[in-house]
Amino acid sequence: MNYREAIGTKDNPLVLKTPPQSSEYTMHVDEKDGKEILVCTVKTTILHYDIQCIRDLHNMLKEHGDWMELGSKDEKQETKEGTVEHWGRSPENPVGGWYGLKKNFRGRFGMYLPPLMEALGLAEVTHEKRGNQMRAK
Repeated sequence: MNYREAIGTKDNPLVLKTPPQSSEYTMHVDEKDGKEILVCTVKTTILHYDIQCIRDLHNMLKEHGDWMELGSKDEKQETKEGTVEHWGRSPENPVGGWYGLKKNFRGRFGMYLPPLMEALGLAEVTHEKRGNQMRAK
């Protein structure tokens, strides 16, 4: 899949809502140090994620085979094992650690990646006020 086309560019980003549907943010593909990255803009905060996370998260969810809690946390907070957030920074994932690329803004993987995966048709995400989950399509 051509992620740049599906997700958009800085001038034409994909507009998404957090899993509880309470906040809007944008996601687009850009380049940094010669590599494609995901750029997530939440009001004035900008987060960067390794674009490889899309394929890797989808594969992990397919392997998992069931619903998985999102467990979103910021970078400085401990994560709950068995959540998407925990996997997104685990030494056990395919990149051996953080998919978040911007120091002090590497967390919230479990908040901002699931709606993108849903928009790309790769996952289903629940939309409750708390305790949301996702699974592969």
